[in-house]
Amino acid sequence: MSKQPELPALKIEIIEQWSHEELVRLVLTQQKLIEKLQQELEQLKEKQPSNSKTSSKPPSSDLIQKSETAKVDNSKESESQPKRKPGGQPGDIGKTRKGFGRVDR
Repeated sequence: MSKQPELPALKIEIIEQWSHEELVRLVLTQQKLIEKLQQELEQLKEKQPSNSKTSSKPPSSDLIQKSETAKVDNSKESESQPKRKPGGQPGDIGKTRKGFGRVDR
């Protein structure tokens, strides 16, 4: 971003002593600064990518972007937690049905 000219902090006592020409010059300087900042703001708004989170677009319009971020997230999870195999896990006590004392038939 371009460097803005620094304006001194103005106090009302100082401003009241200024002449009409100095006040007009101050207003014009501030007007130019405001216009420059508005142009910068418009440029930043144009550069910002718009997707379903930053605009009113439906989520279906940014499927490609979501799939790329999902791949990155899955890799982080697999590194931090190892996948468990299905079935009884090591160290688990487990529960089973007790068998019958005797079989009738």
